[in-house]
Amino acid sequence: MNKLQDQLFAQQKSKALLKQAQVAAFEYIDQQPNQRVFPDEASIKKLSIFEESLPELTCDPALLLELLDTVGSVNTVAQTGGRYFGFVNGNALPVTLAAKWLSDVWDQNAALYVMSPIASKLESICQTWLNQLFHLPKQTVAGFVSGTSIATLSGLAAARFRQLQKLGWDVNQQGLFSAPKLRLILGKQTHGTVAKAISLLGFGQASIEWIDCDDQGRMIVDQLPLLDASCILVLQAGNVNSGAFDDFTRVCQLAQQAQAWVHIDGAFGLWAKASKVFDKHTKGMELADSWSVDAHKTLNTPYDCGVVMCKDAEALTSALHQQGSYIQLSEQRDGLLYTPEMSKRARAIELWAAMKYLGRWGIAELVEQLHSHAQLFAGLLTDHGFTVLNDVVFNQVIISCETEQLTQQTLMLVQQSGECWCGGSVWQEKSVIRISLCSWATTEQDIKHAVDTFIQARSQALKT
Repeated sequence: MNKLQDQLFAQQKSKALLKQAQVAAFEYIDQQPNQRVFPDEASIKKLSIFEESLPELTCDPALLLELLDTVGSVNTVAQTGGRYFGFVNGNALPVTLAAKWLSDVWDQNAALYVMSPIASKLESICQTWLNQLFHLPKQTVAGFVSGTSIATLSGLAAARFRQLQKLGWDVNQQGLFSAPKLRLILGKQTHGTVAKAISLLGFGQASIEWIDCDDQGRMIVDQLPLLDASCILVLQAGNVNSGAFDDFTRVCQLAQQAQAWVHIDGAFGLWAKASKVFDKHTKGMELADSWSVDAHKTLNTPYDCGVVMCKDAEALTSALHQQGSYIQLSEQRDGLLYTPEMSKRARAIELWAAMKYLGRWGIAELVEQLHSHAQLFAGLLTDHGFTVLNDVVFNQVIISCETEQLTQQTLMLVQQSGECWCGGSVWQEKSVIRISLCSWATTEQDIKHAVDTFIQARSQALKT
């Protein structure tokens, strides 16, 4: 053995580095309630210590971890606490974090059954459980990807394959250059990642037919054009600002009659299907052809954990087909068939842990809690003179102050406070503050504390 290999075996055997990381992680968890939600300027300046040329020699790994802990920990955003309300970023359930730690030690590649029987089995189980939870057709298959951006790309790739085939065109063999024209039909409030996926798939923005939305961001069904087999429609389960849900039943019925394809972007909102409380909003969701969802948002698994689901297995696997003389497929589940990647993290392990731990009751309890917290947040802000601009149907709240300038200044002061964090957006062509309730750890006290922060920030803004 060479010197480096000797060092690595010694580190592995002693487990000292893992123990050091564990101690640092536990201290981070213990200190989190008193941690700023966003780091202050003094902490951010310390990041300059990482600016160096590539080292020529190996270093002391214990000192490396110490540096990462002392400078890195204070420069994290505390989204695993209860006062982070930005970007629909979820927390991590304790059991899912523990499962991820264990699976990180396993370091499995979930591409093939022969690479990881445990990853293959748990992907199969998660696929079945997701179908049961969302009431999807039994033949629906799932691919486990990094997030909804890639899940949407995968679902639309399946749609492209199938819709072109209906028009007598094999995109895998003949490409796109002389292909029949497909029509992409999107609401004007569709998330930007959908348009990005459309560009990556070679359609171009000119292929999109934009449909007006109502005051909650829902596609206005009566404004849909005449549909046919060349159409791919994208609906939303949870508008990124308002949390609103499109009318799945009406649109899907029209699409089925015309042999059009419907994809539902449900990054955080698809999980509402787990509770009867939201039946009015999720009705008809199962009538679509494909769906995309993140577990690292509403379900509170660690990052990254996205899922594409498609009831047309042939369309999905044909669109994402993989070739290679060395690839050893099996009679078991081979995960690479359902995703764009070959090498991929075994992210279904923590998804399985979340669903196994919570069960139907726990998932319903979680989504209902997020909703009730959003309602509380909206109610308290209304009581103190803020304007709530959306119907709080799930976990999103949009607010504004008397003027756009006051809204922007209040948001800036809230973000600088370190007491809580949320983001800004543009709604109905006006600047707004966007609040996302996504963490299992958020309490009513956290919300009341955050509301106090908003009140103080607005008061300070009025004085400037």
